[in-house]
Amino acid sequence: MMAAWEFNQFAEDKILVDKWSPDAVVGYAKRHDLFDYVPSTKTLYNWIDEGKLSVINMDLAMKLRRSTKKAKSAENKKILGTSIEERPESVETREEFGHWEIDTVLGHKSKDNALLTLVERKSRMEIIRRIPSKDASAVTDALSDIFSEFPNLQDTFKSITSDNGSEFSKLAEQGKKLQIDVYFAHPYAS
Repeated sequence: MMAAWEFNQFAEDKILVDKWSPDAVVGYAKRHDLFDYVPSTKTLYNWIDEGKLSVINMDLAMKLRRSTKKAKSAENKKILGTSIEERPESVETREEFGHWEIDTVLGHKSKDNALLTLVERKSRMEIIRRIPSKDASAVTDALSDIFSEFPNLQDTFKSITSDNGSEFSKLAEQGKKLQIDVYFAHPYAS
């Protein structure tokens, strides 16, 4: 118990007078083998929070400036259409051909060109097209070209699922015109 009391006096002096951080106090005491017992930095912070030392958080410059990361709020993220939660079970279980997932991929060398990818969920068939940019009009134009290649459009494309990227902002409208169900993943799902 005496060792803990001596350490506490040392810690209070170094923090209050010399303006050391709790981590510096613990590191110095361990490196120079000053006490029989030296707590971990976390334990020292806990003791300060619990009032076991005469040091308070206001005395710790870094703890006052340090801000914890806050979870990003999805409430401002626009949902572009029907939620993925409303997809039929046949889409989930991959029992039926014609349900596609769409995404865009940017290359690391060029910020202009992108790839539009469509993957059919049951067969894993892929359609990949280079698009001039990752924006809604480029995606809409590429999809129009792809759809024109399939004479039985409604048999080939029953649904498309995408993320909520701005490049898919016209997808629901395009799907509605062509009688293709369009679903969107939850915001910040990736």
